[in-house]
Amino acid sequence: MKKFTMGSLWNSIVGILGGGLGGQVLGMLGIGDGGGEMDLSGILGSVGSGAVGGGIVMAVIGMIKKAMNK
Repeated sequence: MKKFTMGSLWNSIVGILGGGLGGQVLGMLGIGDGGGEMDLSGILGSVGSGAVGGGIVMAVIGMIKKAMNK
């Protein structure tokens, strides 16, 4: 994701927001548990869905930023 980087601060902020949104959306779809369980599978599901959501949001915002700089 180096070509979509926005600097450490903005990458962190966007990743946190995207992770939260991704976890909520996947939880509503029944794919993740939405962070409701505190066992190992629930924690791993929350981390995985957060990572996917964060990555997607970072990529989208990075592409928008790159398109605006042209």
